[in-house]
Amino acid sequence: MKLKILALFLGLALTAACENTGGLRSLSDSPYAPSGVSQNRQSIDGLIVGHRLMAAGEYELALRAYLRAAGENGINVDVLSALGSANLKLGRLGQSERLLRQAIDEDQKFAPAWNNLGVVLMEKGEFGEAERVFRTAFALDSGESVEIRDNLRLALEKLENPGYVEPNNNSFALVRRGSSEYVLLSTQ
Repeated sequence: MKLKILALFLGLALTAACENTGGLRSLSDSPYAPSGVSQNRQSIDGLIVGHRLMAAGEYELALRAYLRAAGENGINVDVLSALGSANLKLGRLGQSERLLRQAIDEDQKFAPAWNNLGVVLMEKGEFGEAERVFRTAFALDSGESVEIRDNLRLALEKLENPGYVEPNNNSFALVRRGSSEYVLLSTQ
């Protein structure tokens, strides 16, 4: 008796499983949210999302957004510089330095990459090379960025007096947003 009931139950279950239910579809009169991802809209650029996450202090999520941007747009100077900046914020100085040097190899006139490399070198205690790198960033930027100028000043002070501690103890990194707008991010 139990076997007959079990066989009947399995038969009904198999019949129900084979039935076409229409799949997942969005009905206009359905009270439920549509399923799936709309293919009609473009996603927001991963670099923009990453910059916003960096400003919010969500460095690991920013790194993921930058990696998504690399997958969507390819590896370019903007992506390499952004990845280097995120790794800098996460304390991964070796990875950051490697990525920023790649960005500079890609475009030797990209001031934010030079500046961020200088910040990495300062963190590593390599004040001489950091000063040279900040000078390059300053020259490429035509001295227009106050932040790059302040970083150069700090590097010169550290070079002259390695025991120097800046009064407010802040270091800065620049991240490029768009073609000429920079966002100041504190490393603290």
